[in-house]
Formats: sequence, C-alpha cells, structure tokens
Amino acid sequence: MNFLDELEWRGLLHQTTGGDELREHLNQRGCVAYCGFDPTKESLTIGNFMPIKLLRHWQLAGHTPIILMGGGTGLIGDPSGKDAERTLQSKEVVEKNIKGQLRAFSKVLDFEGENAAVIVNNADWLCELGFIDVLRDVGKHFSVNVMIQKDSVKDRLNNREQGISYTEFSYMILQAYDFLHLRKSHNCTVQIAGSDQYGNIVAGIDLIRRSMTGEDERAFRGAGITSPLVTASDGSKIGKTEDGAIWLTDDLTSPYAFHQYWLNVPDEDAGKFLRWFTFLNQEEIAAIELEHEASPHLRTAQKKLADEMTCMFHGEDNVKRCNDAAQALFGGDVTALDERMLSDVFADVPAGDFAKASLGTSESSLVELLPQTELCKSKREAREFLQNGSVAVNGDKVGGDEALERVLTEEDLLHDTTILLRRGKKSWFATRWS
Repeated sequence: MNFLDELEWRGLLHQTTGGDELREHLNQRGCVAYCGFDPTKESLTIGNFMPIKLLRHWQLAGHTPIILMGGGTGLIGDPSGKDAERTLQSKEVVEKNIKGQLRAFSKVLDFEGENAAVIVNNADWLCELGFIDVLRDVGKHFSVNVMIQKDSVKDRLNNREQGISYTEFSYMILQAYDFLHLRKSHNCTVQIAGSDQYGNIVAGIDLIRRSMTGEDERAFRGAGITSPLVTASDGSKIGKTEDGAIWLTDDLTSPYAFHQYWLNVPDEDAGKFLRWFTFLNQEEIAAIELEHEASPHLRTAQKKLADEMTCMFHGEDNVKRCNDAAQALFGGDVTALDERMLSDVFADVPAGDFAKASLGTSESSLVELLPQTELCKSKREAREFLQNGSVAVNGDKVGGDEALERVLTEEDLLHDTTILLRRGKKSWFATRWS
C-alpha cells in the first residue's frame, strides 16, 4: 500500500506539503525520509513510539528511513509545546540520552537490507558551523516577521512572564538546516514529524528551495508529512499514567507494567489503538473488532494489543511470562513466578515489612499478622475470615479451625523474601521479610 494511504486508513495522516507532486514522488521506490528525536531523556515513551512507527511504515513501503538524533539541537531545546525556557543540558547528558534512546529503534526498524535504516547525529554538522557563516548563509533566508508568527514563539512573546531567548528562538533555523544538510548529503526529500513540527518542516523546505537554486529545477526539493497528536478518548495524553510515563525500555517500565498498560485500555480506544500502534493489517483488525464487539467482556482487542506491543519491545518470551503472571494474580500459582516478575506483579499492592526472625513463632500466626495488614481490622475479623476460607497464603486457601492455628514459616517464603496474603479474589497484601 502507498505510504500515505497506509497512514490515512490508520488515522495517522494529518498534513502534507507537495500535494500531487509528493504522491508522484512516492510512487518510486527508495525515497529517503527523516524524523528527528529530541534527546531530553535517556529513554523513549510510548508517545515517542509514533514517529518510529511512521518510519517503519515508510520502510515497509520500500523507502529508506533516517533517524536523526538531536545531539546538536538537543543542546538548544525545541520551544514547541513549552510554556517556559528549557533548562540547558550538558553535552555529556545529551550524549548519554542519545545512547539510551538508541535501544528502542532496532526493535521496530530494519537496519539491514536494500532500504536499511540509517542513524545520524546533527551534532556532527551543527557543532562545526561558524556563527558568522550561519548568519550569512542561513539566517539571511529567514524572515523574523514569519518566525514570530509561529505558535511556540508567539505565545511566549505575548506572555511577558515567559518570554523566549534568542537561543530557543533560533531552534527553527537549526532544524531547517538539518533538512537542507540531509537533502544534500543523503538525497533526503521528506521530513516526517508530529503536527506540532509543521512550521519547522515548512521552514526547512523553504531553506532547501532558496539554497538549491541553479540546480536541476525539475528535481523534487522536499516535502513534509505530519501525524496528528494522538490522544485517548478522554483527551488524555497517551503514555502518561498516575504513576508516570510508560517507557519503551525495561529498565524504566517492566514488561509486566508495559503489558498491563495496554490491557487496561478502555473499550472505546482499543480498536483505534490497534490501528495506531500495531502493524496488524485492516482485515486482521476488523476481525478482532468484530470478535470484541460480540463479547466485550473477553477484552479480545486489549489482549491482542498488549501481546503485540509487548512482543515488539520485549519479545515473545515476555509476552508468555506477562500472561502467566496475570493469570497467577487472578487465581493461578504465584509460586511459579520468578523473582523479578513477582516483584513487578505485586509492585503496586499494599505491602509491609516484618522481621524474618519472627517466622515460625506466635508473632507470625495469621490471627496475629492479618490485623497488621490492610486485609482486616482486628483479630476478630481475622478469625472470621480464616474460618470461612476467604484467606489465601501464596495463592493457596486456608480455612476452618486449622487456619486459626496457621503460623507462617520460612518454608512459605517466595525467593526468600516475600509471603503473599490474599482475602477474597482481589485483595492482596505483600509481606516482606528481612
């Protein structure tokens, strides 16, 4: 499928420049496009995944994607979407963040073959530019009148408390120069970005047009393709939760937490997210949506979404581990969970610390221990819950008169640290012993 048509049916096409000329240009294989990534953090979130996905669709359409790491522009900071001046980052921090972000790209893009993805760093050329040369050769092509009409600049200028420095004001010039440089060095004719970058893209196209005079006038100078700002049905930003961002690397978001995020997507977003985030085709998604509509309680769409996304970034083995862990949480065998998965699964449940030396004594009897957790309020309640069989230790129910005498011992410890208590089907409490 044509790249633009692919984005359109997925709801990922917002604006383009070039019109019919762009579509004609894309009819040939081997076109080159780039997308820039701002190294503000040492990893990328699922919100940052969208431009990577667009580059993969570009690659699947037979074209070559360029990943541009902002080693140079990251030292300045993009004012887009910012209400106040950014804190400038050191070169060391920027380089560290670039190294961290690079981990995500190989999970999605192909770096081998005829149209292998390419990674470049704009510090390699921007940091070599002379100030006077930039003013003479680049700055002369930019109108301040036009630049101050850009939303990110205009909003800051009109708010006296915020303001904008010449440093951030110059960001547009640097990004435009990136496009010109890649146009000359890699024959890159298209920039792909989010809708908030449209003004910067147009500035780059205009710089290419003004700088490449005297060359073949029939040559395709450049074009831009943007995706819309993708949000959940309630208008919230995708990838943000009460506990923080959902990251693409397991050092910041565990595979289990990642899988759970997608599993908990609302029904009204599930089909849309399948189109936006996965590479499933139209027929596959349509079939999943029909199945989901027939039995929404089975959450077929969410399960497929969670499995597809987790497999992409964490592998098939982790998909199985996450599904097994979820099953264990709701009545399966928690004793089978490895140490990290146990920690991940029960990271958000209430927990308490206890002395391991008390195990095997009356202090660790369930009657004494349960009132120290959030599972009951008193010894009377503890006895009641134990006698009616509503308490489980590591997933195994205890009940009757024997339960009143049940004492936790070191044999109950999972990975020598944890004993899990549950009341009913969903109320868990993790006891940590040291």
